[in-house]
This record gives sequence, structure tokens and C-alpha cells, in this order.
Amino acid sequence: MSGQIANPTIIQSLASLVSRPVSEAIQERAILHLIDWLGCAIAGSQEAVAKAAMRVRKDYASSNAFYLGVLGNVLEMDDVDKRAILHPGPSIIPAALAMCLEDPERLNRLPEAIVSGYEATIRLGRATGPGHYKLWHTTGTCGSVGAAAACARLLRLSPAETSHALALAMSQASGLWQTRHEPESMGKQLHTANAARAGVDSANLAAAGFKGPLSILEGQQGFFAACAPEADPKAVLSTYEHDWQIEQVSFKPWAACRHAHAAIDAALQLFESGVDLTNVYQVEVGTYSDALTFCDRPDPKSTIEAKFSLQHSVATVLIKGRPEITDFDSLSIDRQDIAEIRSKVSVQCGEPYASAYPARYGAQVTIVFQDGSQVSAEAPDALGDPENPLTKAQIHQKAYALMDHAGVEQNQSQQII
Repeated sequence: MSGQIANPTIIQSLASLVSRPVSEAIQERAILHLIDWLGCAIAGSQEAVAKAAMRVRKDYASSNAFYLGVLGNVLEMDDVDKRAILHPGPSIIPAALAMCLEDPERLNRLPEAIVSGYEATIRLGRATGPGHYKLWHTTGTCGSVGAAAACARLLRLSPAETSHALALAMSQASGLWQTRHEPESMGKQLHTANAARAGVDSANLAAAGFKGPLSILEGQQGFFAACAPEADPKAVLSTYEHDWQIEQVSFKPWAACRHAHAAIDAALQLFESGVDLTNVYQVEVGTYSDALTFCDRPDPKSTIEAKFSLQHSVATVLIKGRPEITDFDSLSIDRQDIAEIRSKVSVQCGEPYASAYPARYGAQVTIVFQDGSQVSAEAPDALGDPENPLTKAQIHQKAYALMDHAGVEQNQSQQII
């Protein structure tokens, strides 16, 4: 319930939480997320949205943060916190890197800054509730507070100063889901870029003595009241099993919306079993409701629509196995064999996946043959989630593959990683 203001406020308590010391082990985890983002960003830099952003880039921190904030989300392979249903990397890491470009001596504090940023964004995201996610792109709305936390750490701000940086960042929170209904829209990347820029500006302003509204979250005209009708404000300060929530963030192996990944994993099991697709009558996908809300798209017309299509994702994997970045482009969409199977894919919300979400992202794929026989495979947890994790080597390999996609020579990729 919003409107009840504690002393200290939620923002003040959150600022103290993200200012704690960070162990070397957790900083090592942050470096993995940095490597993952670098792969996504380098590959994303070749896309039209990145080239457009580059044309307006200027050589100062907030402009660099905006440009870098465009890159990580383009190919839909950025990391994700499944309970917050958001992608922390695309806003937080660009903001922190922009600050380090301004002053390279900050680089040794970059891992702990990333950890602090992830903590702020994830805690807020988990508290917003489904009513917020229904209309708002949580990655954008909650990304700014994490970007500000990361930058505040790099600037060595006090918890009191960090409180104002977070409050100023939340005053700029934005990002509406209408963007996903228009294939040509680049709004998703605007959301992450704006959050990164807001984080840099807010931290710098706070360092200069600029004050923000410290009750911006729970106040009667604050964020929860305006944008999150089912929010649980106390959840921002919840006690979790892990000291730092970056440990629970998932890595995405496939270039599709995260809501399609469990279905991809289940379909991949069927492909690897050697299933014969000659006499397929129907392919049934059972999963959770948000997967249908975002990815029930039987006839995709563009790359972004294919990335948000359960039907295309499952059909592609059943035919050729592991999906590559190019499997969501126009050539793949137009393939007759994929289109034929895609037309037979039906999707529905079902148990146990509906009630397990968002703690678990699961799906089942069942192939029904013309003679009535059927074969099924299940993925209760998407690959890359904490319950079904990618190894360090797999995360590195993903980054190498993304850089190769961008035309980076192998020796250069090795130097970067």
C-alpha cells in the first residue's frame, strides 16, 4: 500500500543496502555479467537502432551512457531477473561504463558498482507487482534507480547522497509497453538508454548537492501510487536468501524473448531425441500467461515479431535444433518448412507453469501425430536460470558467438574477454 511514509524512507533504506561492502566472489559474478553484456552490445552495435543512436552521440558521460544503453537489449539476449521480470544489465552497465570512460581510475570499482546497481533495480522490480508490468516496461522504469546506484558507488557518494541520486533517478522513470505493438518502434532501446542516462545525471547532480524527493516510491503521489496498483512497497527491503540479488539473475542463451525460452528448451529436447516431423498433426505448447501475452504470435512478419513468437521459436527448433541469431530474420520467417510447422503450433496457459510463475519460467511441448500418438518434453526451468544455470564457459562462449556475429576477429574477442 502506497502513501504511508516511513522514516527513513524506502529510498533511504535502499541506499544503505546498496552501499554495503561487496565480496570478491560477488564481484567475480559481476564480471560475468559484464562479459555477457559486452557480447550483446558489440553484436547489437551493428543494428539500425544503434547506428541511429550513434549519430547523436556526444563525448560526455550521460550521452555515452545513452548510446551504450541502446546496445545491450537489441538482440534480446540480455540478462534477466525472472522474479522482477526485468533486464538489469542494459541500463546499469552502460551507465557505469560511461562513468569509467570519463575517469578510467574508476574501473577498479566497476564490479562492485554493477552489484550495487543490480541490487537496487531488482529489489524495486520485484516490488512493483503485475499491475505495473501489464503496462510498463519494468526494465526501463526500474533501470534508472540501479544505474544511479552504480554511478553513486563509482563517485563514492555517501548513503545520504546516494539516497538523493536514487530519488532523482526515480523521478525520471519511464517506458510504456505500447512500443512492442509496433514492429518498427525502437522504444525498448530508448527505455534502457534513458534509464542509463538518468542514472549518470542523477548521481552527478546528487554529488553536486541537488536534492530529490526521498519519498518518491511510497508517497501519495509517488511511483507506486502512480504506476504500480498492486505494488508491495515493503518488498523493496525484503530479506532474501542471497545477500546480493545478482546471484539470482539469469543468463539468456537464445536470441528470443525470455518468455519463449522454456518452450525452446523443451522443443530442443524433442529435436535431440530424433523426432520425425513427417506426420505432425499439431504441436501444443503449455506455459504461463505472460508467455502468451508477449509471445503468442502465430504469423510473425519481422525479426522482432519472430523473437516474440512462441510459434516461430518452437517450429524453428523442432526443424533445425539450437536457434542461432539469424534464425529470427526474414529468411527464416519465410522458410516453407518452418512456416508449415509454425502453422500447427497452438499455445495455451496451463499448469504447473501458470502457478509457478514468476518464480519459475516453465513450458511443455507436445507433438500430436496424425495417428493420434504423441510425444512430449518439458522444461520446468528455462536454461540460464539459477535452477538450470549456464556454466562460466558457456557464458564466455555466448559472448564469443555474439562478437563473431558482429565480425570481430577471434583474437580481438579473446582480448576483450
